[in-house]
Amino acid sequence: MLFVPGDRSDRFEKAARSGADAVVCDLEDAVGPDTKADARIEVAQWLAGTGTATVRINAVGSPWYEQDCAALIGLPGLRAVMVPKAEDPKCLAALAVDLGGIIPIVALIETALGVHRAYEIAATSGVVRLAFGPIDFALDVETSLDDLALLYARSTLVVASRSARISPPIDGATADLDNLAAAGIAAATARRLGFGGKLCIHPGQVDYVTAAFTPSKEEVANARRIVANAAGGATRLDSQMIDRPVLERARRVLAHAERFPQTVSHLPEGS
Repeated sequence: MLFVPGDRSDRFEKAARSGADAVVCDLEDAVGPDTKADARIEVAQWLAGTGTATVRINAVGSPWYEQDCAALIGLPGLRAVMVPKAEDPKCLAALAVDLGGIIPIVALIETALGVHRAYEIAATSGVVRLAFGPIDFALDVETSLDDLALLYARSTLVVASRSARISPPIDGATADLDNLAAAGIAAATARRLGFGGKLCIHPGQVDYVTAAFTPSKEEVANARRIVANAAGGATRLDSQMIDRPVLERARRVLAHAERFPQTVSHLPEGS
């Protein structure tokens, strides 16, 4: 999911052509207080025309929240609403009703309270996915941004999403813009934890992230061998035992590879 500042309508179409699975028009962090109203108008005009995108609105309780919500109602190009600092399931449920019950909500978890309530939020009507905001979360709990410090929060979102039977969560953006490949490395780590995607803040990060979430040729080949050699119960393939969970994982790898045949199967050079 690729963010684009809501007050930069000149970048909307470029973002749409970036290869990202979704564009997120940002009305929150990427837009200063003085241009919030202009950004809201620009995004609404694009989504009322030919544009399609998710929109990250401003947080509940901010001076712009209600105006953001009102501006999005009925826009044909609105694909989802991303709610930052998501903490209160009741507010999310109310927003879902205001949106007519047909617009999906992505709850962006960025605080300790949000992590604590992750399952409640994931199970809220209208919420289809959780996303993680590591920078704001680290600020809230006064920790570092390294993988170990954020492991508990990330794993909590994965477990909460699975428990609530919604799609796997989306990992937060990588802020290093001098090394775009770093986003791919971070995405590979997120995939191993059970995430289903990643937020991007630069078009150059998209290919790296896509590659990280695409099964490699080696993974696909191994999965095919497992499926081809599976028996009714547990069996052995080379040094590996094949039982029901191993077989199911192999089938999921093949299903994912078949679903996204157009994506690259390895990290771009330099990652």
